[in-house]
Amino acid sequence: MIFTVSRKIYPFFLFNFGVKRTPMKIMSAFQLRKRQLYSLIFFGLVIIILQIAFSLYKRQQPYKNPEIVFISETKPEIVLSPFNPNDLDNNQWKKLGFSDNQIKTILKYKEIVGGNFQSKAQFRKCYAVSAESYKTLEPYILLPENHSGFKKNNDHFKPYEKKKLNIRGKFNPDQYSQKDWENLGFSEKQSAAILKYKNYLGGSFISKEKLKECFIISDEQFAQMSPYLILQAKTLQNLANKFDKKKEKESVKINNYFDPNELNAEQWQALGFSEKQANVIVNYREKNLRGSFKSLEDIQKCFVISSEKFEEMKPWIRLSIPTKTKSNEEKNIIVEKIDFTKININEINFKQLREFGFTEKDAAMILSFRKKLGGFITKNQVLETFEIDRAMAERLIYYTPINNSAVTKYHLKDAPEDWLKNHPYFKYSADRIIYYRITNPNDKKIWKFLKLKPEYEERMRLYTINDD
Repeated sequence: MIFTVSRKIYPFFLFNFGVKRTPMKIMSAFQLRKRQLYSLIFFGLVIIILQIAFSLYKRQQPYKNPEIVFISETKPEIVLSPFNPNDLDNNQWKKLGFSDNQIKTILKYKEIVGGNFQSKAQFRKCYAVSAESYKTLEPYILLPENHSGFKKNNDHFKPYEKKKLNIRGKFNPDQYSQKDWENLGFSEKQSAAILKYKNYLGGSFISKEKLKECFIISDEQFAQMSPYLILQAKTLQNLANKFDKKKEKESVKINNYFDPNELNAEQWQALGFSEKQANVIVNYREKNLRGSFKSLEDIQKCFVISSEKFEEMKPWIRLSIPTKTKSNEEKNIIVEKIDFTKININEINFKQLREFGFTEKDAAMILSFRKKLGGFITKNQVLETFEIDRAMAERLIYYTPINNSAVTKYHLKDAPEDWLKNHPYFKYSADRIIYYRITNPNDKKIWKFLKLKPEYEERMRLYTINDD
């Protein structure tokens, strides 16, 4: 059966069954491998020939690199027209191709230079406006190249230089709203005061003469506006008499004695004050003076009471000792009886603060601020409480001791996020602290990265653990 096997597999068959090979059989096996070698050489030569042929073909027709086109977002085409950068709002700046952050920077820079760009040179200095953007916009900017506010050979400007009013043409000030006055160059508060003055005149400025009397408008500003005002130069006699009669009607002659500590808002109106003025006087007495006028000087200091009105009132004022003053004196006696020198300022309660002499509002504000801080570290922190009687607070910290051993402190690297974000001293830097400590869990490095003002860092360190 062995001798019937094919000649090609015979050597392999004999090898597997341990049959000894004869020299002739070994020669046939070698010839088989030699054929395979020749096949490999043949295919290698074919590949080399093809490679040579391909390279010759490339030389005749050089290869051209394909043109690469990068796909990007297509920005809308900006159609430019002449414009004044002082008149643009956020949307208009966006239409010129600026981002929200760039717009904020431009508007902030405009405020720094006085509220208006005076020249192209000044506008170009805003770092949010790149050289390419300025080159594109420059032909359309309705501003002079330079202005007299800049000195020769001096690149810096005067930040506090009085700004010029933005007057575009003749106008009737009686028809101006608050927004119009603001666009003219006045602040929000100044514009509101000008409108109040107009209402005081009866709803009209009457004449340039009367407008000039408005204390908000300086002589320089009035000089700028005067040529453009659609108003008569002087007040006509009949209008002046009408205005004076109106003032006489509003002025009430006082012919009875009165106690200013016993008058309510309606009774102050009966003395000739407006409703708003009466409310201001009552609030001034109740809040600023702790409920009573102590002297004629206190009355005279109230800004809504003019010197003429005070002189008119003065002979009829009978200032009595108010009952509230007596109650305060009684409270002072109570303070002397209660030993506040033994009450920890971090444990004092609402009732004790009221007994010391604080109002309900002040006592609540102190306790609320102490709770937000987690306790006072120093007694002077009481004085930081918003809108409290400072004299009373100074007296409190003089009498009462402080024990801050129970106040919680943390390392910056592991302080709770809620604590950082709610603490009055840390909340404005909380996000940065949380960010820095992810990669630098080291208090010294975090303090270094924060770059705080010394006074802010000093306050924050009161509530952090110092490893030094």
